[in-house]
Amino acid sequence: MDSEAEQPSSDHPAIERMKRLSKPWQWLFLLVISALFAGALELAALPAALLIGPMLAAIVAGTNGATVRVPRLLFGAAQAVVGCLVAASISADIFPVFYKEWPLFLGVVIATVAASSLLGWLISRWRILPGTTAVWGSSPGAATAMVLMAGAFGADQRLVAFMQYLRVILVSMTAALVAKMWVDTSGIEVPPVVWFPEIDPQPFAATIGMALVGGLAGRLCRLPSPFFLGSFIFGTVIHLGLGVPMQLPQWLLAASYAMVGWAIGLNFTRPILRHAARALPQIIASIVALIAFCGGLAFLISRLAGVDPLTAYLATSPGGMDSVAIIAAAARNVDISFVMALQSARFLIVLLVGPSIARLVARSIREG
Repeated sequence: MDSEAEQPSSDHPAIERMKRLSKPWQWLFLLVISALFAGALELAALPAALLIGPMLAAIVAGTNGATVRVPRLLFGAAQAVVGCLVAASISADIFPVFYKEWPLFLGVVIATVAASSLLGWLISRWRILPGTTAVWGSSPGAATAMVLMAGAFGADQRLVAFMQYLRVILVSMTAALVAKMWVDTSGIEVPPVVWFPEIDPQPFAATIGMALVGGLAGRLCRLPSPFFLGSFIFGTVIHLGLGVPMQLPQWLLAASYAMVGWAIGLNFTRPILRHAARALPQIIASIVALIAFCGGLAFLISRLAGVDPLTAYLATSPGGMDSVAIIAAAARNVDISFVMALQSARFLIVLLVGPSIARLVARSIREG
């Protein structure tokens, strides 16, 4: 998404309040409101608070006439850091588990991707959301990656973000409620966030190098969403293939999340917000349908393969991987390696096939 795209077009006085402020004051407003929103979401233990908080603050600013925009260079750098984060999250430990259970994993992933694609196709077909926006927004898992790539394939990045992060919140809350049926997680404390850890020079330098080289390579190869995909592909090869360690301190992630959230949120206008609000019931219904479908898959896995019911449910939960990992770690009877292997397998497959599915759906809608 161009960071300088689409300025608010209405001249209505109600949305001119931010425009009357100088740019330094607009940025100060955005920083303060972002910190408040992110802090509130963190206190509520909602996932992706550091990204959703700044995005909500930017929506407030953008729909009230803010004229500031995230510079393209900073937005590209933030995408490259997120690409490195995705690369670092893929552990070699999942491959033995996947190899052992690959028919089951592949079947579950294909079924989940097919169900989410069908829901996206129906939302697009019924003109609830434009073009392939619903397909990208319905993709299970890899929320930030889907948002970053959607704009490069012609989808409305703002509505994709709206769908993806709403699903992450609802899925995470549902998984936490389901987990309470099996195990009491109320006494489990989330590890404290270390905002400024001691920098290990070699892993940190390697990570910055992967972001720079990968982002530039992605641009030279003309990849869609080049900074994200380039750093993700290059980082994965170096991290897994050569065993090079990576370090992504929390302050760098927070800054990158803020840039991504601001770049998306500042391009919201009142008409697009009204459109999202009108589509909210259908979007929530599609998310509930996907959660129910994945719950059905979990039931089948539990009955047919003898997998623990909570393990099966968390493994098939459509998104919120970080939250799922915390819940899985809290329960003694959950096979966390099974959960994370299936989650990671779906994550990778969605990244690989998402663009092709979106193009296929776009073609079918045009031909229909």
